[in-house]
Amino acid sequence: TSSHTRVGILNNPSSKIKEDNTAIARGILTTFLTQNNSSFKSFLSKLAKEETAKSLAAGTKIAKFLTPGMDDDAFEKKYNTLGLDIIKTHQMFCQEVLKLLPGQMAVVSNGR
Repeated sequence: TSSHTRVGILNNPSSKIKEDNTAIARGILTTFLTQNNSSFKSFLSKLAKEETAKSLAAGTKIAKFLTPGMDDDAFEKKYNTLGLDIIKTHQMFCQEVLKLLPGQMAVVSNGR
């Protein structure tokens, strides 16, 4: 609720990283890189729904879930060129630096 709060997400998958099982993670990363705050929040709310995850797993393209106000072109260009290396880097950081087990979740805070 504060304009002074920053959020970041690190992916720590428990399974082998492939294009077909990283659609939501890549969608979130792409949204961070290409959208403004209002579009970001509404799109993430849509991605967080279980029916969205099931639909993506069944082969629905992520573009179907874009919300009004998003920069569709910027999103699609970045999403289609975002490689899996960034997710692998996140995974390595989570496991080597934060000492998390594969798939384990954590909250990291650096507050005053």
